[in-house]
Amino acid sequence: MPKAFELLDCYLPGAAVTALPPQFSHLPSPQKEMRSFQSSFKTLQEAIALAVYSPGKVSSLKQQTQIMVEKEQFHKSQNWGVCNNVRMLVSEDKLGPDGRIIIGQRARPKYSVFPKGDASDGPSWVTFDKQVLCFDAYVEDEVLEKNQENYRIRCYKICFHLEDDTIQVNEPTLKNSGLPQGIFIRRHRIPLPPPNEDQFYTVQHFNIGTDVIFYGRTFKIYDCDAFTENFMRKIGIKLNPPVRCPEDPYLKMRREKLECVEPLRPYEAFDTLGQFLEFDRKVLRFFCVWDDTISVYGDRRDLILHYFLCDDTIEIKEVLPHNSGRDATSLFLRRGKLPKYGPPGIYQPGQITDRTVLNIYGGFTENRMIGYLLDKYKLGKVEQAFYKDSDLAIGTAINVWGRRVLLCDCDEFTKTYYKTKYGVENFTSIPCKPPSPPKIERKFPPYTGFGSEEDSLRSCIGLVPTPPRKNFKKFMEKDSYGSTSNVLRFFAKLITHKCADTDRLFVISYFLSDDTMSVFEPIEKNSGYTGGRFLQRSRVKKPGQEVFKSELSEYIKAEELYVGATVNMNGYLFLLLNADEYTLNYMEKNLHKFPYSDFNLALQKVKDEKLKAREIKQIFTALDCKHTKKVDYNTFREILMSLTVGRLTDQEVITIARHYRIPDEPCPTLEVLIAEAHEQLKKNTFENFERFLSTCMYDDREKKNVLPTKYIRRLCKSFRLPVNEDLLATLLSRFEDSEQQINYRSFFSSLNWRENPLPELEPQLCLKERCEDVWLGMPSPIPAKFIDYMTLLKDTFGLEDEDE
Repeated sequence: MPKAFELLDCYLPGAAVTALPPQFSHLPSPQKEMRSFQSSFKTLQEAIALAVYSPGKVSSLKQQTQIMVEKEQFHKSQNWGVCNNVRMLVSEDKLGPDGRIIIGQRARPKYSVFPKGDASDGPSWVTFDKQVLCFDAYVEDEVLEKNQENYRIRCYKICFHLEDDTIQVNEPTLKNSGLPQGIFIRRHRIPLPPPNEDQFYTVQHFNIGTDVIFYGRTFKIYDCDAFTENFMRKIGIKLNPPVRCPEDPYLKMRREKLECVEPLRPYEAFDTLGQFLEFDRKVLRFFCVWDDTISVYGDRRDLILHYFLCDDTIEIKEVLPHNSGRDATSLFLRRGKLPKYGPPGIYQPGQITDRTVLNIYGGFTENRMIGYLLDKYKLGKVEQAFYKDSDLAIGTAINVWGRRVLLCDCDEFTKTYYKTKYGVENFTSIPCKPPSPPKIERKFPPYTGFGSEEDSLRSCIGLVPTPPRKNFKKFMEKDSYGSTSNVLRFFAKLITHKCADTDRLFVISYFLSDDTMSVFEPIEKNSGYTGGRFLQRSRVKKPGQEVFKSELSEYIKAEELYVGATVNMNGYLFLLLNADEYTLNYMEKNLHKFPYSDFNLALQKVKDEKLKAREIKQIFTALDCKHTKKVDYNTFREILMSLTVGRLTDQEVITIARHYRIPDEPCPTLEVLIAEAHEQLKKNTFENFERFLSTCMYDDREKKNVLPTKYIRRLCKSFRLPVNEDLLATLLSRFEDSEQQINYRSFFSSLNWRENPLPELEPQLCLKERCEDVWLGMPSPIPAKFIDYMTLLKDTFGLEDEDE
């Protein structure tokens, strides 16, 4: 007993002194602040029992006593509050007016504390989102008033959610258990059993082989999953080895009884739902053929067989070729089970059934019940064999209601299915197409001479004549747009014995959009010829072809045109002398069509004359009297043509000359550019130069008489100065200084043709009028004025200049 008093005084000093006997009077006297607590104990025995059996309550009273001693304000707390203008009862966790715990109130921890590591510092509901610890547990329930069992083992799944320390307990469902199973305890935070009901379960309370108590029920944990084991090991909790779960004696007894007892009424189950759920929308596809050529008017029929894995049914479709003469049907064989030995015999109604009925019986009462029994021996049942997936393979012939169908090939899904299930590796397909019949060449009647050949041919192809089709894609790609004309123009002359026609010159145009050609003769005064259109735009046939024939004629193509070629156009021979700049550039860009414009091939022909290298150099040096290292084009052409002995064509000579040509005269002087600008301004009668100067002076804040070039360009465009853009850009570049600025006074003063006139430019003599094919002048008779022969000798023969 003195030990109990000491224990009581340890928790509440002076609480048990009121009723102490005289032999314990040496203990310290009680304090005044504890008299209210001393009066709460009626007897000494209650105080001792409270100190011995409920030390937690005594500890709580001790804390409240300390709070009361230190307390200076004694306001009373209220149980009612206002939230959103609604009066309501406050929760039990609300603190007192001074922010401290009220007497009789316990502080509950909010979250469990995990050991700190190197993980992220994010909140728990983000770090542990969708992470659940699963423990396997069982509960041993006592069964009363039942002689079959004394206890029952019920298995549970304890799910601990790491994000908020909530726990959910689930019980797996057992067939015919008679118990409400599923969610046993909904998800929430579960408090610890008394006397620690103010705390909640955390991850440290779970381990294999331990017991946890949830609301008075003891759950024995015997195992966990792999994720739980890994997580517990990472946080430093050592798991105990798994424990075997005891077997429920009642379930064991029922299982043994059902194994040795047969049901009184035979029951036959047909489980088709499982096969349907597993193989729904999974179909095997075979490509097969039915050879019916042995019958009258029979032929080969291409078929597609579909085998549905969900119910072992077969469907066959026929593939009809174009113009087969057969009616298009949706199915060759309707979906259903296909018997192996068909067609079967005729059966009576009710003979083909899934179950065999033994007899029908009924009671003798007025409300008798009609029932039936099944024959488990299935006497008299008709056995039918149907095709299964194991019976189908490439090269197998199946019986489709008396028709022999050969399986020739299958799709990729079918190959994967048989490789996975049956281990088949050989899927060599069988050719199912018959040998193609010999093609009969279709012959057309010869050309009649009316209309074009293509138009006459269309009347022989169909009953209703249609116009010939044109290559619209080529027309859109090669049609002229912008500065791209897509027209090849050549300068040519007639090859004739008539002296009057030898000096006639022509312009031959080849249109790439539709392969048509036109010939135009420039008009010359006092020539004796009217000039103008010589050949209307049309396609030109090659010479030497029969006129009235069944085949289409061949026409002149762009690849056959090059400088130096002879072209026969409707009986007139033309020698192509030269081409314009666009044509030469086009031919050099399309070397696969124009090999004579390939510089490497042309230069290689010159390199083949290596034995004449010294001779060639001596000829060039002798003709270059002034040692300018250049010769004119005509001299250059004569030397190359004479040394190569006709191996080079005029087109190849032009290609080499264009590569080694010396640029023409330098850019025109500033006076010439200003004169051209004056000519354009005069034509448009533009004299508003004072406005330019006033605007520039207003924007020139620093009064330096200079402005940026971009500003002057923008100002000219805004005032719509009638000068060509290229000419304007050239003038601005000439007046621009090193800082990209222009003296606007000198610039606009030079453009003022009224105050600063310049002599007019000499007009260029244009002897040829503009032709209908938009030819902008006659081509130059020579592609280049001067050729750098020394660079040519270095590239071909490696010869150096002796003067160097």
